[in-house]
Amino acid sequence: MDDQNRNLLLAFALSLLVLVGWMWMFPPPEPVPGDEAEITELPVAEDGDAQTMAEAEVPEAEELPRIEIDTPRLTGSINLLGGRIDELLLRDYFRTTDPDSDIVQLLIPEGEREAFYALYGWRPGRDMTWDDVPGANTPWELIQGERLAVGSPVTLGWTNDAGVVFTQRFEIDENFMFSVTQSVENTGDTTARIAPYGLISRHGEPSDLENFFISHEGFIQIADGRLDEDSYRNVRNFSVHEQERTNARVTEVAENGWLGITDKYWMAVLAPQPGQSFTAVSRYIPARDVFQTRADLPTITVGPGERDEVQTMLFAGAKEWSVIRNYERELGIDRFIDAIDWGWFFFLTKPIFATLYFINGIIGNMGWSIITLTLLIKAILLPLAWKSYVSMAKMKELQPEMLAIKERAGDDRQKMQQEMMKLYKEKKVNPAAGCLPILLQIPIFFSLYKVIFVTIDLRHAEWFGVFNDLSAPDPTSIMNLFGLLPWAAPHPESFLSLIFIGILPICLGVSMWLQMKLNPTPTEPIQQAVMTWMPWIFMFMLGWFASGLVLYWIANNVITFAQQYSIMAMNGSRPDLLGNIGVKKKKG
Repeated sequence: MDDQNRNLLLAFALSLLVLVGWMWMFPPPEPVPGDEAEITELPVAEDGDAQTMAEAEVPEAEELPRIEIDTPRLTGSINLLGGRIDELLLRDYFRTTDPDSDIVQLLIPEGEREAFYALYGWRPGRDMTWDDVPGANTPWELIQGERLAVGSPVTLGWTNDAGVVFTQRFEIDENFMFSVTQSVENTGDTTARIAPYGLISRHGEPSDLENFFISHEGFIQIADGRLDEDSYRNVRNFSVHEQERTNARVTEVAENGWLGITDKYWMAVLAPQPGQSFTAVSRYIPARDVFQTRADLPTITVGPGERDEVQTMLFAGAKEWSVIRNYERELGIDRFIDAIDWGWFFFLTKPIFATLYFINGIIGNMGWSIITLTLLIKAILLPLAWKSYVSMAKMKELQPEMLAIKERAGDDRQKMQQEMMKLYKEKKVNPAAGCLPILLQIPIFFSLYKVIFVTIDLRHAEWFGVFNDLSAPDPTSIMNLFGLLPWAAPHPESFLSLIFIGILPICLGVSMWLQMKLNPTPTEPIQQAVMTWMPWIFMFMLGWFASGLVLYWIANNVITFAQQYSIMAMNGSRPDLLGNIGVKKKKG
């Protein structure tokens, strides 16, 4: 087998290996847990559940009123029981592309399926009990405001038997950021020593958990510049924290950090003020199948007649790149942009997405923006492509001499290799140059795949016609002649969808086949088999990928075809495309 055959097989093997096997054979390493620190300054409830941090008796028949949340982007309510932010819906996002679909609900009250909520409370210090501080079961009173809206805060109040007045002031901006100010005023005659906390609780794993390693869903935190991501399974497997009797990881944050629970497109995150030290707790409570993240702030001492307060931010909403980037810049939330899972190729995914976002801001259509991005990437790589295709043109010119060397050498492979290398050196040809663009395309391909898969800007992004969600597989199918026949195509998650593929995967296979036909049909049987089957293998293999990614690959193939044909023709080696696909020219 000559060098050209080896190079082609190498390129094919690398592409196939990366696309099919690399992600499965080499999973990302398990996150290294942070150093555990005992929480010894303040007592902790016996079962470790924050809902037992307050033992206030609330009559079962009592139904406390709710405080409405009403902003241009959010709707929901705050429960006066515990002051919980436990009902939150996103006005701009729908569950499906169906026009009648419900909007997405992020936070869900306790008692309902898949409860998910945030609450704030205080931990008692010395000479105090859980009855002396407000917690998860405290019946708060609305003392200021009517509903939570942009520019219209609400304040809740509660006073203990010792005359210590606790208040919680909720504010919200025009997007997804809450600001919660916890204050305490001591009107009694004894010193109060207490510690505020914020908590996010999720009951069980979400039913729509994709559990696909390319997109992180679960616990996330930044602790003094270090990013930690843990799946629900990892948190279940944390070693039992003796003091709290839960599976927990405790991290001391000196200056800057945040933590929370993230889904693919949405998240709820606690962010103390920049420069604020706190203890980050991530834990699982097996007895109740509850996952929790908690930010424990330092203890404060409030003497008689004194007042003190702390402020914490709560992000609850969609992981929109522009929004969280602005929060990072304007509010100083350290590495907040990394709430989006950029992956191992973050040095490519971040600029690729930023460029795509910019292009889409001009064009206003994500499908055409992907095609424009492809043109831009190909323009950047044009110098390398030029060298590659010039080298291929020269290799084509050397075909007669290479066949002559092969005939002279016979079975003496060492002699053939020596003469081939001598020929390459004399003609200044690099036989491996043709592989370079393919190798460069691999990280770009995966970076774009990551961008399309995890960023919310591609969710339900339209192109034209039936292509109304570029983050989902092609909705068309051979089974119903791409929508012409009166029955539905196979569901994207069914096995039939891998066989009865849509129009985009077919276009991908044809474009790849035509690109390969720019070169003469090889005489080597192995190389000929690779050239014959590669386009159709990729066609079916990528049929279940996001349609936006398949669109990128089609555009890439078409542009590559045009580049290769033009460059080789300019260098005196015009490809015989018709001849290569078996169309015989008519004799004149």
